[in-house]
Amino acid sequence: MKIVAIIPARYASSRFPGKPLVNIAGKSMIQRVYEQTSLVFDRVYVATDDERIYTHLCNLSYNVVLTANSHQSGTDRIAEAIDIITKNEHQSFEIVVNVQGDEPFIQPEQLKKVVQPFYNSETQISTLIKKITTEEELFDINKPKVVVDNFGKAIYFSRHPIPFLRNSEKKFWHLQHNYYKHIGLYAYKTEILKQITALSPSKLELAESLEQLRWIQNGYMITVVETDIETISIDTPDDLSKINELNI
Repeated sequence: MKIVAIIPARYASSRFPGKPLVNIAGKSMIQRVYEQTSLVFDRVYVATDDERIYTHLCNLSYNVVLTANSHQSGTDRIAEAIDIITKNEHQSFEIVVNVQGDEPFIQPEQLKKVVQPFYNSETQISTLIKKITTEEELFDINKPKVVVDNFGKAIYFSRHPIPFLRNSEKKFWHLQHNYYKHIGLYAYKTEILKQITALSPSKLELAESLEQLRWIQNGYMITVVETDIETISIDTPDDLSKINELNI
């Protein structure tokens, strides 16, 4: 399989402007994500709409492409980027991996896991899930949960715990049922990526503000792979402060 990993990176984050360029122990966050991803994949690119990020990566001699600033999601940005990359490299890629640009400590094992399902030719999209082990995590609306069928496919994503356990106190739910949170690492067949980014936002997506519901509502299958590795994402300046305190 020909695989390309693309890291979407934008400067204008509402909660943390400029976060791809923040310094973490002597390296920018986007540099750390790129280096971790390069441990697994031969072809790695950053897709950005910002000249500052573009120039920074060019100075490091890293692969980077400039995309439009009108994209509503990282998935849309990657869809444009794969067209640019295919044209520039004069070759096509079967699989595109979407690596979040705010996870500088993404582990190689996670990156390997997300592409494993594509050895089955029927796989369209894959992503990672992790078992929820605390009440706090289960009821945190910023941590999307995933409902999984018996065949390793996602049935639904929600910011609330599903299923609702009747006749049980909520503080015990995570002990009585296997709940999973979504780890936002994706891989797609290239043709599927192009199809899902051509879809209009769906009612379920708009209700939960989770773009993967658009794909499910339109009949696409998302294969899930369980990981036991906790991700460390940086969404706010407070998150960065906590990382620096850990001396990672």
